[in-house]
Amino acid sequence: MTDQPTLPDADRHPAPDEPIGYLLYRSVARPGLDQDDLDRILERSRRWNRSVGLTGCLHHEDGMFFQWIEGPRPRLFQLLEWLRDDDRHVNVTVLDQGQLSKRLFDDWEMRFSDRQVASLLDWLAARRDRPDTGDAEGVADFMRTLR
Repeated sequence: MTDQPTLPDADRHPAPDEPIGYLLYRSVARPGLDQDDLDRILERSRRWNRSVGLTGCLHHEDGMFFQWIEGPRPRLFQLLEWLRDDDRHVNVTVLDQGQLSKRLFDDWEMRFSDRQVASLLDWLAARRDRPDTGDAEGVADFMRTLR
């Protein structure tokens, strides 16, 4: 979660008819990550996302990050490359990805939640007996409740 890459001016604003996709990933926060670090991550992410047409939600709980990020697919994959090189977290794992007909977080450059807002781990534990819900789907359902 170091400084975001710089995009050429032509790549900064998505075309209105460009297809929208999403990525859902999880990662492990580096030990010692504190509130100041989270504040810096959010401030930079919001600014960068606004400049490249991305929206989404970041959830931090018990040393884990879960992020739903949506926007033009080329920007999503640029962001994923950048995230994998960021030393503030490790083990970036894509849980799900796909196409969207409509954004879930169209009003948020980056919504943030943590255990104080809602617990993802409690949400998943309460749903563990549902055979129709895998981990990725459960996390995605949780993120949708945060809109």
